[in-house]
Order: sequence, then C-alpha cells, then structure tokens
Amino acid sequence: MTILGSAAGLFCLAALLVHASTVALVLARRRRAAPAARPAVSIVRPVCGLENHIETTLASAFRLDHPRYELLICVAHGRDPAVPLVEAMIAAHPEVPARLLVGEERISENPKLNNIAKGWRAAAHDWIVLEDSNVLMPPDYLDRLLASWGADTGLVSSPPIGCRPDGFWAEIECGFLNTYQARWQCCADALGHGFAQGKSMLWRREDLDCRGGLRVLGREAAEDAAATRVVRGAGLRVQLVDRPFPQPLGARSAAEVWRRQVRWARLRRASFPACYAPEIVASASLPLAAAALAAPDVGLSPLAGALVLASAWYGLEALLAWRAGWHLSPVSPLAWLARDLALPALFVAGWFGNGFVWRGHAMRAVAQRAR
Repeated sequence: MTILGSAAGLFCLAALLVHASTVALVLARRRRAAPAARPAVSIVRPVCGLENHIETTLASAFRLDHPRYELLICVAHGRDPAVPLVEAMIAAHPEVPARLLVGEERISENPKLNNIAKGWRAAAHDWIVLEDSNVLMPPDYLDRLLASWGADTGLVSSPPIGCRPDGFWAEIECGFLNTYQARWQCCADALGHGFAQGKSMLWRREDLDCRGGLRVLGREAAEDAAATRVVRGAGLRVQLVDRPFPQPLGARSAAEVWRRQVRWARLRRASFPACYAPEIVASASLPLAAAALAAPDVGLSPLAGALVLASAWYGLEALLAWRAGWHLSPVSPLAWLARDLALPALFVAGWFGNGFVWRGHAMRAVAQRAR
C-alpha cells in the first residue's frame, strides 16, 4: 500500500465515522414533553410578495391549537401583492385575533427587521414568536416551541425542513436544508451549542428588550447570527425544537438555489469565520475524492471506491431522513451528490465576496459592528 493511499483511506474512514456520529446524535435527541405552561403568545410574521405555497403557510397560522395567541402580519407597504390574500384570511377567521400592519421603521440595514419592528412594538404578550411567512406551522407549533424552553434558555429556534419540492433543483435545495444544514445544526444543539435560525424564533420580550431590542439584531446582516451572540452574551442558551418545522419549496431554478446558498455561506463566514472554515470537510466531496485515490490499494477502481463510500454516506443520510420524517424520494441520493459536488465551489464563493441581494435589497455580509 502507498503512503498516499493509506492516508486517503484513513481520511475516508474518519470522515465516515464523523458523518455517522452526526446522524446518530440527531436521531438520539430527546423528545421533550408538553410545555409546563401555555402562556399567551404574539406571533409576528413578515410577508413580502407571493411566495410558493404562501396560501398554505399563511393559513396554517390561523389553525393553531393554543388557548390564547394573536397574529400580527407585517408588510412594508400597502402595494405588496400579498395584502389582498392576508386581508381575506383575516376576514375568514374572525375567531383568531389577527391584524395586518403596514409600514416599516428604518432600524437597520435588514429589511426584515425594518418590517417587523412595528409588530414587535404592537405585540400584546410577553412571549413573541418571529416566524417567516414561508414556514408551515403545524397545530402544535407553539407547544413545540414552548416545550423546548428551559431555565437557562434565552431563545428557542428551528431550522427549516424542506418539503414539497417541485423539480430536481428543489430536490437539491431539500438536500441543503435537511440532511446537511439541519443535520449539523441539530447536532450542535445536541452537544449544547445551539444557534438561532431566523425562520422561527421564540423570544421572551424582556430578554431582548433589556439588551437593546430588535435594533441589536441589526448589528449584523443576519439577524439570527446577532440573536445567537445576544443570547450567549447573556449567559443563556439557544435551544432548538426537537422536530423542526417544514418549509414547502415548490419549484426552484438552479440560479435561485445557487444565489440563496451563496448568500447563506457569506453570512456564515462573516458571522462565525472559525466555524465556517471547517465546512470544506463537512460534506462528502473530499471523502469521495479520497476514496477514489485509496481504492487501487485495496484492488478497486477509483470509480468503485467512490461508489462504495457514496453508498455508505448517502445510506446514512437516507436513514436520517426516513427516521426523522424529512423529505425522501428516489432522486434524493442523486440530489445529495449534486449538492456535495457543488459545495467546494460554494465554499470558495463564501470566502470571496460580501455582496448579495435579498428580496430586491442589495446587502453586504460583514463582521459584527462594534456597540
């Protein structure tokens, strides 16, 4: 056996063991019981345009099994095409205290924070959920968030789990969201290092207001990264729900998937560069190349070596998706492979460049601003 082949083989084995460990940690995360209390909650949902499946996701907020909650839907201007839909839903559900709030307050460079500032201010309850409009809220949505709150918790969050993909590019986006990003995020939570995701965030109003309110989340381009810093700086923890909430994807184009992943990569790199740097070895791209290099030393062709590793690697991802109830289809392994082959280029794009466009707003991923 060659030294290079042996080193490549050991790298493959180590990478596969780490991969298997992350799957095991996610599947072993404990299921929390029902919350000890069911306090009144204000739900603030920013809306911007007509997204895929928006009728379904918005309607889900009117069907929650919770004794007392209000729904504050925020749009930046009255010309937003979602306004008629929101108004019709509010009229169709008079049993739910719901309001449409129009306008924005310039508290940051982040248009989402500028949109929801009025909702935070208008919230009637001490518990406030900031929830993106494209997340599907199951009937027990609030109970699942509240059940994750503990004595040392400063924020409960949830990564989005992609579902209902329409086409291969949406399948790739599911691969990014679910068995890659959500797997690592849930694994970090299982190890006691949870971090926020802007899709779903449950706050206790006083915990944020006493540290500067929503404005403090505008110190970085990514409000969830700023939220993580705020909570950890207070000596508290970010907790994730045990069963993350779904996001229906619908159709996606290759350009949409690429732009979104580049945006997220640049934000992660700007916010937590020490955590971003190891991402190059977090996928199957380098282990597959190493498997091809090591294969001749054990009598296999490079292609056969890569296929053996791919079967084990993506078999574990399929096990995770199946056991967790996440999207899994016959083309999922091919989508996961396409994702991993794209990740080295995505990693480089994350390092070089700060600019991105989000919902028509040109923004920059920059390090945390000084207080």
